[in-house]
Amino acid sequence: MPEEKFYEQKDHTNNYLLPYFKKHIPNFEKLKVLEVGCAEAGLMDRLSELGFEVAGIEIDPERAKIANEKNPDLKIIVGDISSPDAPQTIGEKFDLVIMREVIEHIQDKETTFKNLSGLVKPGGYLYVSFPPKYSAFAGHQQVGLSPLKAVPWVHLLPKSILNPLVKLFKEHPNFVNHVKTDYGTGMAIGKFEKLFESNGFEVILEEIFIFRPIYQLRFGLPVLKSPNIPAVREVLTFGCETLLRKNRDDS
Repeated sequence: MPEEKFYEQKDHTNNYLLPYFKKHIPNFEKLKVLEVGCAEAGLMDRLSELGFEVAGIEIDPERAKIANEKNPDLKIIVGDISSPDAPQTIGEKFDLVIMREVIEHIQDKETTFKNLSGLVKPGGYLYVSFPPKYSAFAGHQQVGLSPLKAVPWVHLLPKSILNPLVKLFKEHPNFVNHVKTDYGTGMAIGKFEKLFESNGFEVILEEIFIFRPIYQLRFGLPVLKSPNIPAVREVLTFGCETLLRKNRDDS
């Protein structure tokens, strides 16, 4: 599985992220890049191959170890982006910070965005993608072992209903805790917008998806965007992807 994740990250970088960044960020090839939550670091590995100056921070030491086994030259810091001392631990600023499928797992989002603001150079960029908190699979129930993994919005059900269902379908006993934890830390798009605005970022591009670009790689589905309608986007879409720029007058 870690091997598969590494190559999926690398393929997604080649097929989607590189063309995306080249299209929307001037002089992208010259930027210094940080990936937050780099996992097995397939993205970092590909950027390194292309000559980018790149670093990463990953909270899971096992995933960071796998990343360095794949490429010992990568600079990966084992740490928590929501820790108040994260900017000091990383120790430098970047032209572009990438955070994919991470923010929805973080409890302290306010400190996280303060840290991100401190890590991006004035005029630099921040790219964030995540599933909205109230979307159909925001509980990450797809990691389950029973038919419950395919039930949309299962994370919104009360525990009084979920616990009997787990027993009925002989699901993993930690399933309820898993989906409720991911739901509890989830990120609503509206809150996300307030956080980046209050931390000195402006929108370059915000896209809401029914079928996300990563689904094309994983499931062969076409990319399908959704209108950015406040109520609808929180519940009936599967992903938000946003490119932000740090205000130049912020330090």
